[in-house]
Amino acid sequence: MDTLILQFLNGLDKGSAYALIALGLTLIFGTLGVVNFAHGALFMIGGFCAVTLQKILMISSVTLDPTKLNFLGKPTEVKTPYVEVFFGKDVGAFIVDWSVPLAIFFAIPIMIGVGYVMERGLIKHFYKRAHADQILVTFGLAIVLQEVIKYFFGANPIPTPAPEAFRGSVDFGVWLGFAPDLIIYPAWRLVYFIFSLVIIGAVFAFLQFTTFGMVVRAGMADRETVGLLGIDIDRRFTVMFGIAAAVAGLAGVMYSPISSPNYHMGMDFLVLSFVVVVVGGMGSLPGAVAAGFLLGVLQSFASLNQVKALLPGIDQIVIYLIAIIILLIRPRGLMGRKGVMED
Repeated sequence: MDTLILQFLNGLDKGSAYALIALGLTLIFGTLGVVNFAHGALFMIGGFCAVTLQKILMISSVTLDPTKLNFLGKPTEVKTPYVEVFFGKDVGAFIVDWSVPLAIFFAIPIMIGVGYVMERGLIKHFYKRAHADQILVTFGLAIVLQEVIKYFFGANPIPTPAPEAFRGSVDFGVWLGFAPDLIIYPAWRLVYFIFSLVIIGAVFAFLQFTTFGMVVRAGMADRETVGLLGIDIDRRFTVMFGIAAAVAGLAGVMYSPISSPNYHMGMDFLVLSFVVVVVGGMGSLPGAVAAGFLLGVLQSFASLNQVKALLPGIDQIVIYLIAIIILLIRPRGLMGRKGVMED
């Protein structure tokens, strides 16, 4: 039972990333009708926002300590981050330690700006083009962004630690009434899962309960009619593109302690996230979220040694097998809408 619960938690962890990326993909497709293969690159940029803030906070002043000599008999250099100089040792150390959560506020304006430039500068010219053209141009953009990150940050993963308070593990089994030390799980992975639920809930609440969101939902259903009412729906859709970029970026920021950011992390998640979108149903936001968690859990259980002993390599293909089965039974996906990508 403890093994099954651990695998379920692992599935929720990975499913959280799938769901957040797929949610942003579906927002863009549902509003603009664009198949955005550059969305994984936005996830990657979010991860490197965390890396960048960490590097900025670690910029240090250098002083010489005459009481400590190096092997040459010269005073030792002491590096002190400027945040500790400005705010004091305790507050400065706290800010450096919490660089990943603080990177959320650093990443939001950056990701919205990147999304705005991407949509206005390139993607708006492909609204009425075939989906194949959209895939080619956005895939090319993803490769360009990936190489830009590789140029500035290098090819190796860059460790980005979680705050010290969340670097350990929690006794999750005690919360469920099991014996102590039976189900030990990394604390930050639980934080990531809770964070993903908050972001998903915020997006749905924004669309459901705000006037802006209601207009966007109406535009997703009938863009022409909303435009005839005198509403600038294109501007609202551009804002939604920025929000979708921010969602992907925040997913990358908070995932950075789980998997050290590297230049190809966006591509690693992109294909699987598109499978999630198709399984959930193109254009369906609830479907994207449900499929993300479902496929994450199934992939986690498929990675069990007992399962791999019976079906070698099943953990690598289980998502695609499930996608085939679901699409054979329900060609529109779990919650797909009639007429979406059927022309």
